[in-house]
Amino acid sequence: MNTPPVPAHYRGVWHRTLLTTTRGLCDTTTQVYWLQTAQLFADLRIPQPAPQGPAQLATQAGFAGLTAIRGDICQWHRAIDFQPPSGSEDIGRMTFERPDYLLEDGLDGSYHEVWERLPESLGRNWGTWLVAFDGRQGCLLLAGDYFLFAAGRAQALPPAESLAALLAHDDAPAALLDFELSFGRHGQGSQPWHIELSTLPGRAGQALLPAGIDPDQPEQLLAPTVLNSLGATPPLGGWQVRALPVFSQEVTP
Repeated sequence: MNTPPVPAHYRGVWHRTLLTTTRGLCDTTTQVYWLQTAQLFADLRIPQPAPQGPAQLATQAGFAGLTAIRGDICQWHRAIDFQPPSGSEDIGRMTFERPDYLLEDGLDGSYHEVWERLPESLGRNWGTWLVAFDGRQGCLLLAGDYFLFAAGRAQALPPAESLAALLAHDDAPAALLDFELSFGRHGQGSQPWHIELSTLPGRAGQALLPAGIDPDQPEQLLAPTVLNSLGATPPLGGWQVRALPVFSQEVTP
């Protein structure tokens, strides 16, 4: 799948400040960040207070893939997803009230979201898709001062109502929860790339990459020494760079 470049006014890091639904939900506390590059995106959603234990960790959400824009319609094609596939499309109608203030509404009117772009996410905008010989896919995306790293599972989840539902009938919760989405700041390479929020317990406060890795030097980011150690559980043989995500269960680096 290939898509035209996303318009520049969509690019950066967007923080969701409000979600309302026709079912009566009003959420202003979940930490939600959407990082958009010219084609690739990643989205991280962590309930607050921070989840503890497998059952609570299963309530997290996040995904990554390709974004397609047509007029005021935005569709996020998910190549990897923390939650199991639901069978529904991720698509919304977008309204820019201001350059940094974006409204998203479900096409059926079932939800309304308010997004605000982080000012420090403008300028630098870069991303690469990653695959591994063990079947995993992921990405490393940069926007301004921020990064978002994603590393999916080796085996895709079967369709289900939720990850919590799968977890209730599985005796190996660690494998189901082995999906990293880590968001933070890189400090322009003057300090370790500090993870502020992650789907993996304990990753917040750690470094994604060491100080000295310059976000403006892609050759450093794509060096084998970096790709071989990227993430909490780097794949055997390291990550391989791929131009676009694979929208199937078979991954060929």
